[in-house]
Amino acid sequence: MSSTHSESLFARAQQLIPGGVNSPVRAFRSVGGAPFFVKSARGATLTTADDRELIDFVCTWGPAIHGHNHPVIKAAIAEALENGTSFGTPNPYEVEMAELIVQFVPSIQKVRMCNSGTEATMSAIRLARGFTKRDKIIKFAGCYHGHSDSLLIKAGSGALTHGYPDSAGVPASFARETIVLPYNDRAALVEAFAANPEQIAGVIIEPYCGNLGFIMPDPGYLSHLREITAQHGTVLIFDEVMTGFRLARGGVQELESITPDLTTLGKIIGGGLPVGAFGGRADIMDYLAPLGPVYQAGTLSGNPLAMAAGIAALKLLDELNPYERLDQLGAQLRDAVLAAAKTKGLPVQVPQRGSMFSIFFTSQPVRDYETAIKGDIKLFARFFHACLERGVYLAPSAFEAGFLSTAHEGAAIDRACEVFTEVIGEL
Repeated sequence: MSSTHSESLFARAQQLIPGGVNSPVRAFRSVGGAPFFVKSARGATLTTADDRELIDFVCTWGPAIHGHNHPVIKAAIAEALENGTSFGTPNPYEVEMAELIVQFVPSIQKVRMCNSGTEATMSAIRLARGFTKRDKIIKFAGCYHGHSDSLLIKAGSGALTHGYPDSAGVPASFARETIVLPYNDRAALVEAFAANPEQIAGVIIEPYCGNLGFIMPDPGYLSHLREITAQHGTVLIFDEVMTGFRLARGGVQELESITPDLTTLGKIIGGGLPVGAFGGRADIMDYLAPLGPVYQAGTLSGNPLAMAAGIAALKLLDELNPYERLDQLGAQLRDAVLAAAKTKGLPVQVPQRGSMFSIFFTSQPVRDYETAIKGDIKLFARFFHACLERGVYLAPSAFEAGFLSTAHEGAAIDRACEVFTEVIGEL
């Protein structure tokens, strides 16, 4: 039997690229099998190298809130391209982007552009340390903030245990400065601050988790986090790289009426091109060079093509205000899965808000790392492949959020609900 084009490409890639992929989850290790390669995308659909059309619920891991290859964003990139690809100097797009971000996110008074979510979170951590003149940070088990050394730390045994490196190449001395706590555990927060008086520079959190699957905070949890960080002079950092502009114009902080000190952004503000940003209180942001002692830089930061694409994406959100309708689409998908699982007698949890969701095969509500990992990952892998065979693509991991776009309206969402119902009936 001859191999497919995707199989041939993957075989070639494995000879030259570690694991054959440029980001690990793409390798399908969590679900088994080999990845497919995509040659084009439009609306809610991917077209593979083998000319298969797939309804896409990954949305390039979040940026494609308007669907793929949107004509308005495409035109904005084309117009910017006429003037060049990169200048290495300030450009007008940067100013307009900053104005839009400050307009959309009230907690942000000043903002600095960079090139990825990892750069944004890494820089925000450095800024929090420089501003407070403290070294320790708190993160939460299962929350992913990019692959910088300070943040690739997993939980130890107990709420106050300092983490160990979650990756080879991360010095243990770095890990000792990172305290890992359970998400949604108020008592653990209180104990951590009591055990480390005047030592904690910052707390970084995905206010709604997206990298452990989609998980919501308990009522009042984020308010408690805001109160305790303010009490101890600790910088509160909301990582809204995924949720920013996706769940509301002002992100989770708008939905929850919380004002963090710093916010990290990415994804949608690049309109599909590489981008990151961090911003917040002016007095903290002014600690950045060239005004202050905290150094951060980037040759391609504020790249005119990325800025033009992101400006177009944000203006479309402002014009369309699609959030209520996206929530209805998400609820339609959620309800289809729950109804099918109930008929089948299959335990499943489908946390969903707006255009983000997850499917956990477990009877226990998922509210943190420990409850997330109790889900049946082998059953998820079967579900994933059965959906893929029927033309519906989910993230190839039980621990990644799914995303919707405005392009899923109509036939795409209806077909996906049919597929989910059919597959669950056969599990």
